[in-house]
Amino acid sequence: MTKTNPALDCDLLVIGSGAGGLSAAVTAAYHGLRVIVAEKADVLGGTTALSGGWMWTPRNRFAHEAGIVEEIDAPRAYLRAVLGNNFNEARVNAFLETVPHMVDFYQTRTALQFEAGNKIADTYGTQPGAGTGGRSVVAAPYDARGLGALAHRLRKPLRETTFMGMTIQAGADLNAFMNVTRSAQAFVHVAKRFTRHLVDLALYDRGMQFRNGLALAGRLVRSGADLGVEFLTSAPAIRLLRDGDAVCGAVLRTINGEIEVRARRGVVLAAGGFPHDDARRAAMFPANEEHRTMAANTDTGDGLRMGEAVGGEVDQTLAAPGAWCPVSLVPFPDGTIGRFPHIIERNKPGIIGVLANGQRFCNEGRGYHDYVADMLRAVPPGQEVTSWLICTHDFQRRYGLGIARPTPLPVGPYIQSGYLKTGRTIRELALACGIDADGLERTIADYNTHARRGEDPAFGRGSTLYNRNGGDAAQQPNPCVAPIEKGPFYAVKVIPGSFGTFAGLKTDGSARVLDANAAPIPGLYAAGTDMASVMGGHYPAGGINLGPAMTFGYIAGRHAAGVTDWEA
Repeated sequence: MTKTNPALDCDLLVIGSGAGGLSAAVTAAYHGLRVIVAEKADVLGGTTALSGGWMWTPRNRFAHEAGIVEEIDAPRAYLRAVLGNNFNEARVNAFLETVPHMVDFYQTRTALQFEAGNKIADTYGTQPGAGTGGRSVVAAPYDARGLGALAHRLRKPLRETTFMGMTIQAGADLNAFMNVTRSAQAFVHVAKRFTRHLVDLALYDRGMQFRNGLALAGRLVRSGADLGVEFLTSAPAIRLLRDGDAVCGAVLRTINGEIEVRARRGVVLAAGGFPHDDARRAAMFPANEEHRTMAANTDTGDGLRMGEAVGGEVDQTLAAPGAWCPVSLVPFPDGTIGRFPHIIERNKPGIIGVLANGQRFCNEGRGYHDYVADMLRAVPPGQEVTSWLICTHDFQRRYGLGIARPTPLPVGPYIQSGYLKTGRTIRELALACGIDADGLERTIADYNTHARRGEDPAFGRGSTLYNRNGGDAAQQPNPCVAPIEKGPFYAVKVIPGSFGTFAGLKTDGSARVLDANAAPIPGLYAAGTDMASVMGGHYPAGGINLGPAMTFGYIAGRHAAGVTDWEA
């Protein structure tokens, strides 16, 4: 028989400790509720702690302070244009109206502090209302020594996206690492950071300079702890409790047996969506056999199943069920296989993506979601869904290629392991990859003809501000286009991947889970990827996962606390 322990008691139970769940917990606790966060893993932070940490937050205070002032109509028009039939006006309005208040709340009343991303453009710059900057923020770097013992309860970042466990943040920090051999200032910055990291490893057995999503998770956990939030780890929720029609808690499975947690104001489902739910993924993901996700391995659809069990519905109408990104598989010396997300190098001048027939299929500098979506459309049915990123040795030494970092780090081990394929000529490279050699030679020749003039008539690389911001300003006239001429040549194989899922439970503008009649289920909220994405399965800008997660978590926490005044 299963051992059942005495019930715990709280006002609000939050299931999951990513950005959505922690935002709901911190907000509710600030407004006087007793909050318990139940986390399935033995560490806190969820997939948020593994992420880049950027949040899409239109009309935020930092943009306003920088003179980037816009009315709500602009981002709303942009989302209406990009989302099309997946535009849900009530939820979009709730998000856009709340975002500035969410940023203000955290910046002024908690340990979560932000840095602006005022030069980051929206992905689809030709659409009405597209932003040229001012719509992004990221958590400020955090010295995890401020967490005390809680630091060791935070999830460690992925080794694929760190340097020896050290997180590197997009922007000035990343630029310094990319230019460490080209600038004395960059060298000093990197030397200081790496020296401090080595000291942290010796003293704490982990990096303590939190950046990216880890800084966001760490600052939220610090904020929650300051407000009395109770964190339970290794405590997966297995079913919801009901009092009549209302959800009033959940049963947790712990090492000491099952525990009932009674929650007077309800439950927030924020358990990370279903990226590791094999059955649901097989039913919903295209090219599921090739697919690899970057999400935490504990994100197995628990929140969706519990929501469905009490009448909630998973939205099946989204444009895509997941937040796609191209991924390469990394063979590590210990025999394990890692996953590397290709975010940065695709925008740089002198690289293209091709299919097995040797032909390009997209503007490689568009968003990572678009690259995979284009690949899924372009690969003929029945063929392996894969593509190859092709560049020169000089490109790899300057910008890196996948996990094979640029100078001064060596590239040889990645050639020896088979992660990178190489050839003295384009034909030799094609044969090494299994790409149609004639097709690749024709593609490279045609691409180079135009690239020498900084042009890409086939796909328009460099035609948007989003493209150009990700390129190299030193490459003119087009920062995203350069010829691929001088060997040796390199290639890395990429497959469909994801940062998480979009297809979650249907909710209203107050983050309440809806039943089959579109009526709110009393006492049940969803946030993060347990909530169907307000972006409708589209990816209009970087940060459209965490921005809404933070915002709807904030909305859920306020609603549960009965708060309506923005100044409260």
